[in-house]
Formats: sequence, structure tokens, C-alpha cells
Amino acid sequence: MTIATPRAYEVFGALCFAGRRHRAFTRLAELSGAEPGDRVLDVGCGTGYLTRHMATRVGPEGAVTGVDASPPVLDYARRRKPRPGSAACTYREGIAESLDLPDAAFDTVVTSLMLHHLPEELRPAALREMYRVLRPGGRLLVVEFRPPKSRLGRHLVHGGAGHAMAHHRVDLLAGLITDAGFEVRGSGDIRPWLRHVQAVRPTRSESAEA
Repeated sequence: MTIATPRAYEVFGALCFAGRRHRAFTRLAELSGAEPGDRVLDVGCGTGYLTRHMATRVGPEGAVTGVDASPPVLDYARRRKPRPGSAACTYREGIAESLDLPDAAFDTVVTSLMLHHLPEELRPAALREMYRVLRPGGRLLVVEFRPPKSRLGRHLVHGGAGHAMAHHRVDLLAGLITDAGFEVRGSGDIRPWLRHVQAVRPTRSESAEA
């Protein structure tokens, strides 16, 4: 399932986060652990909102690549410019479960609000691809919708993101990430709707010790 109307998606995103979107995604960029000069991959980048935050995070010496299966959102993302002093952003068409990218090519991999768009049977393959393209010792950040707890929140969600957000099993994320070979290092919630999981691809020595 891809996004075909990027402008409508951006409007929904702004409304859904009730003015907190910029703050939330700035925090996510921090939680990714990306450092200045890093090579970053954003899987399922959509309109490039997190991609541009990552570009600010890694600075002009870094590089950020966004991959998405939807040509309309990629066209939209390419027209948006990162802030001055940010890394260059490159966008390319592709699918999460079969990334056309070399092994161990990135220091940090992030993905936000993408996994629920994939059929459940493809999610493990997508995470294994993220493992493959991440260098040993590299960092992973997975962000997904956290189902709302209040009656009002559930009502709003059913009117917008529907089943995907209202019933998404974020409690299964850490297990899926571990099964793909990663070592989970942390997790938590960001208001109003997000759950994040931080992980690393173990180095060879860490894998041998395990």
C-alpha cells in the first residue's frame, strides 16, 4: 500500500500531530543516534519529512538517501529543500523488502510509519534488508503508530488512518527486529501517537560472544 496523494498526506500529518510534528520528528532524529557525517537511509521515506530531519542531524558532511515505492511522494520530496547546513538528500524508487542497495552501505537506517503499509508476511523481509544494508555496529530506528488509548483518540484515528493505526501491534516490533538479527537497545513513546524502537547491528565480535 503506497501513498498516492502527498499533499493530502502532509495535511493529515499536520492535523494528526496537532502542532507537535516538527518537535516529534526532531526528537526521532536525535533518538536515531546518527552523528555528523553519517550515511543515512530512510526506508519508506514518503514525503521526506524524517529524511530532511536526518539531513539536518548529520550535517553537510553526511548523506541521506530516501527510498519509497510511490513516485508521487518521491516527486514531492525532491521539491522540498533541506535546511541550510544540512546533508544532501537523494531519493530513489524501491521497495523495503528488496532494497537495490549494497551491503553495509549505511551508518544509520531509519523507517517511520512504513511497516504497517506492508503485508505482515513481508515485514520480516524488510527488516532483514535493513540489516543487510547497515554496517556492523550501525544503528536502526523503527517508528510506528501507537494505538490511542482514549475514546476520542480512537474515534479520530478511525476517521483518518483507520485500521492500520487503530489496531497496529506495536508490541510485536521489538521481537521482529530481534528476529532480523538486530540487538534492541531501547524503546519508548513520543506523544501523541508514536512508538519507537532503537537497535544496532552487532559487530562480528559481538555476534561471536552471543
